[in-house]
Amino acid sequence: MEFSEVVRRRRMVRDYDPDRPVPTAIRDRILANALRAPSGGFTQGWAFLTLESPQDRERFWVAAAEDEPDERSAWVLDGLQHAPLLIIPFAHKDAYLSRYAAPDKGWTDRDEARWPMPYWYIDTGMAALLMLQTVVDEGLGACFFGLSPSRVSPVTAEFGVPDGYEPIGVISIGYRAPDTPSPSLKRGRRGAEEVVHHGQWGHH
Repeated sequence: MEFSEVVRRRRMVRDYDPDRPVPTAIRDRILANALRAPSGGFTQGWAFLTLESPQDRERFWVAAAEDEPDERSAWVLDGLQHAPLLIIPFAHKDAYLSRYAAPDKGWTDRDEARWPMPYWYIDTGMAALLMLQTVVDEGLGACFFGLSPSRVSPVTAEFGVPDGYEPIGVISIGYRAPDTPSPSLKRGRRGAEEVVHHGQWGHH
C-alpha cells in the first residue's frame, strides 16, 4: 500500500472480529517497525508487552477495568475487548537519564531538569504510531487508548512489569468488524490554514 494511502486510511477502530487471530508474521512486522522509530541518543528506551491468548487478554481487561465505567466507556470497551491482540508500549525514563549521562553526551549527571521535553514519552509515542500505520498497511485495524490512572498499577503488577516502565497506552489490533465511528469525528478535521504558521504565528 502506498504510504499516502496508509496515512489516509488510518483511523481508530473500536470493534474486531474475535474469531480471526492476528497472524504471527503480521504481529512480528508490527513490532519490527516499531523498533525503527527515532529515539533521542538512539536510547530506544521503550518496551512492548504483547497479549494474545484469551487468558492473558482476560487478565488485562480484569486488571484494567474501572469500578464504574460510564455509558460511553462501556460501549467502547465492549468492542475493544474483541481484539485478538493487545500491545502495551512502555516508556523507560531511566534509560534516557543514563544515556545522556554517558561520556559521549557530555552531561555529568542524570538531572531530569536538563530535558526540555520528556523524550521517553515522545519516542515511545512515535513507536506506537509506526505500529498503527503498519496495522493499516497489513489490512487490519487498531485503536490506541489510554489506561485510567488508577488502573496503571494493577496492570503493571498483574504482568510483572519492572519499576520505571510506564505504559503510555494500549493498542488493540485485529481484523475490523463494523463499528460505530466516534462522535468526536463530527468536529471535522482541522485544515492546514488553521494550524500551520509560515514565518510568523498567525501568518498563513
